[in-house]
Amino acid sequence: MERSEVNCIKCTHFYVAWDTKLPNGCRAYGFKSASRPAIMVKKSSGIACLKYEQKVIKS
Repeated sequence: MERSEVNCIKCTHFYVAWDTKLPNGCRAYGFKSASRPAIMVKKSSGIACLKYEQKVIKS
């Protein structure tokens, strides 16, 4: 997967926060944001998220 295609919802570090203004969280980077964390990482650093780890789906 190319790093520009990071889907936070499929990442083990992503979580939904109860904060209505900042509902998207990233445990790896330790922040919450209004948009998806990968978008914020790209905007602030200019580099795609390097901590993406795809969730393991249990069946």
